[in-house]
Amino acid sequence: MGYLIYGATQEYEFEDRTLAHLKVAITTKLRRQESFLMSWVQPVERGGGRLSIWLAPNIPLVFRFSGGRPPRLNRHWIDVLTDYSHTARGLVVMSEDEADQHQREHP
Repeated sequence: MGYLIYGATQEYEFEDRTLAHLKVAITTKLRRQESFLMSWVQPVERGGGRLSIWLAPNIPLVFRFSGGRPPRLNRHWIDVLTDYSHTARGLVVMSEDEADQHQREHP
């Protein structure tokens, strides 16, 4: 498991593969100086509920991975994450399977 460290104070845990895909989608937006909302469902073992954070180029972010090797990236998963980031809901963290299903339903 890796961590998205937001504003140098808050740590949010994500599976390394998911975090690697989020890193690409998020940094692409921030390089363009775009701010956006990112939301996800917190697993029950971490308290449950939903979380949303506002991401902007001026807020420090750190992506800390537990694994030593970067995973192979799925371009479709990144595209779906990025597409969602342009909506009113913002970037919605989803699994690779959910992104593949979305891609099939919305070619």
